[in-house]
Amino acid sequence: MRITIVGLGLIGGSLAKTLKKHTNHIINGIDTNKETIELALSQGAIDTNIDDTRLADITFVCLYPEATVSYILEHEYKHASIVSDVCGVKGYIVDNVDTALFARGVNFIGTHPMAGREFSGYEYSLDTLFDTASFIITPTKFSSEKCVNLMEDLAYTMQFKKVVRATPAEHDEIIAYSSQLAHIVSSAYIKSPTHLRQLGFSAGSFLDLTRVAKLNEDMWTPLFLANKAALSCEISEIIKHLTEYKNCLDNDNFNELHEFLRVGRILKEETVVI
Repeated sequence: MRITIVGLGLIGGSLAKTLKKHTNHIINGIDTNKETIELALSQGAIDTNIDDTRLADITFVCLYPEATVSYILEHEYKHASIVSDVCGVKGYIVDNVDTALFARGVNFIGTHPMAGREFSGYEYSLDTLFDTASFIITPTKFSSEKCVNLMEDLAYTMQFKKVVRATPAEHDEIIAYSSQLAHIVSSAYIKSPTHLRQLGFSAGSFLDLTRVAKLNEDMWTPLFLANKAALSCEISEIIKHLTEYKNCLDNDNFNELHEFLRVGRILKEETVVI
């Protein structure tokens, strides 16, 4: 197959490198940065740089949400080919492109590789980024089972450990908790005035909680806003629980605080990742 990847950043670049490592597909890369294209070609991450999506059997659009929608709608694709996005929100993308592509005889299959780093850009992309990660596919009423199965098989070929199918709405509700809230909490936590005095007092728990505060605000701002209802709900939920802990401290309520901590520990111990 010929696979075109639009946007060779961290995810797009990693997709290109991973596909070249594990498949014999022809990988075409499109990016506005000429230096990125030259580097990707020199490293063998892409085979060609042809700015024509009509040649691809699968097109991955790896851009920010608004840019993804604009790009998909403004370009033409091979009849019966697959167009996929990799955005961290799905409802916004589906609402804007699914019907339009179906009317043009093109299959849209939304996906979300659940992997990342604290860095952005092609130079940080890896051919191992998706090893053991999960790959979310969000079929719609227009999605053919054949195309969904093809994307699922491709994900396993790229060494994703698990493929999860979800509706776009289900994806956005859960991702608001499992990913977006964590970034919000980390960003808020690190703004304590005490942060300026923590040197020499911090260890693993501090590093764990602050890791994703080192985010790409250009990417996360539109993602948060595109999923604002679900994310706002999760923020309200954590504020509620933080208030419970604060009330226990303010009232010296040992037993209730002990119970809150016990329940949290049990939930963590029962948590299954991937």
